[in-house]
Amino acid sequence: MPIMKSWQTKLLAAGAVLFVAACAAYAPIEWTSQAIKESAAPIEEKEGKKLQVRYNEDPYKPFANTNWSKYRTYAYNEVIASPPVVKAEMPKDIKGDPEKGKKLFQDRSKAPCTGCHVVRDDIWPMGDVGPSLVKFGEKKFSDELVYSMVYDMRSFNKDSYMPPWGTSGAFTPEEIVHLVAYLQSQKGPAVKRKDPNIDPATRYVSEGFGDNLDPTNNPAIAMAEAASAKVWKKAGPNGKTCESCHAGGPAKMVGVATKWPQFSKIYGRTMSIEDFLAPHSRDTMGANLLPAQGNDNILTTVAIKMASNGMKQNIDLSTPEMQAALERGKATFYNRVGQRNHACADCHLEDRGGNKFLGGRKLPKVDMPMNLHFPTFRTNFSKVWDIRKRFQWCTLPLGMNFIPGDSIEYAELELYLASFGQGKVLRVPGLGH
Repeated sequence: MPIMKSWQTKLLAAGAVLFVAACAAYAPIEWTSQAIKESAAPIEEKEGKKLQVRYNEDPYKPFANTNWSKYRTYAYNEVIASPPVVKAEMPKDIKGDPEKGKKLFQDRSKAPCTGCHVVRDDIWPMGDVGPSLVKFGEKKFSDELVYSMVYDMRSFNKDSYMPPWGTSGAFTPEEIVHLVAYLQSQKGPAVKRKDPNIDPATRYVSEGFGDNLDPTNNPAIAMAEAASAKVWKKAGPNGKTCESCHAGGPAKMVGVATKWPQFSKIYGRTMSIEDFLAPHSRDTMGANLLPAQGNDNILTTVAIKMASNGMKQNIDLSTPEMQAALERGKATFYNRVGQRNHACADCHLEDRGGNKFLGGRKLPKVDMPMNLHFPTFRTNFSKVWDIRKRFQWCTLPLGMNFIPGDSIEYAELELYLASFGQGKVLRVPGLGH
């Protein structure tokens, strides 16, 4: 159950103020998503239930029948309030069962708590974003106190980034009683692991997947070259093609990718290349031939960015529009959303989750930077994702409904992340798990 340092508390408070101020001063333009349906994510009725349409593929499938529409999103016009802080009392008529608590602690559909905490059991994978609990039962906290901590840790530390499990409804009061019994069982002699990789402190860290720009190693390179060659010569209803205005294909667009995201005066908003390709194809060729998050859009973006590989990112952040967009993107980074009430900052600042393990995955720090290798080939899914699809995946485990992949909110969040890459070189497409 993480306790924040005073400077972190001040930073989070400043972020919250910034978010309110930035959004209050911003009237979002009217923007109709130009993305594929799965990324635009409309709410539709299915078997009598209203559910959000999402990608019909892994890793999204487990969430297909889940709707989190009662929880906050990143939308600038969001009207749902943050969950109120609740100091709950432990039920007196329920006896805690440590074995039931152990199952709940590991339940991947619930949390799992092991994503952030190390316990005595040999469970794979365990993370270390939160403190180790192997000696928690020796702290001699009362059951009532532990119950209140699990129910809503903010009742003790208003800036805690542990999810308010009871307040949000993720765990019922009875389930939390069982979790308390399990936590109180965490005591005894030093733990001896059968496998050092179970504990993040002794886990082997992979060195990566090799050179991402080696075409024999990264399938996305050949995929992008083939797709973009087809796209470049595909005519719209008015007979025009990409080639009509951009002779020579994406390879001739040297240096273009170093300047994105940028503010588009034509569309009145901050955009990435992926955002721009969709309405640009509609307006120049008579139809949206490259909907955002569609395969042709992402692979064409890869091909355009490949022409700038080795060049330094040089986004113009000097204009009032870009400065305002950057501040809104930063505010979104600190905004807490979803059933778990988490912010991007909780995973990607070094003194929170950055450079630590969330389950078996080591979280990148925001200043790495994150954007210079996107779109990237996901080896575990054999697909190329742009950074927006990655944003959408991040929000599902948090218990947040998608906002469209080509939304203004995501564009300005991407801009904030990209600001850490100024002066650093592009290496697209990326390669990772």
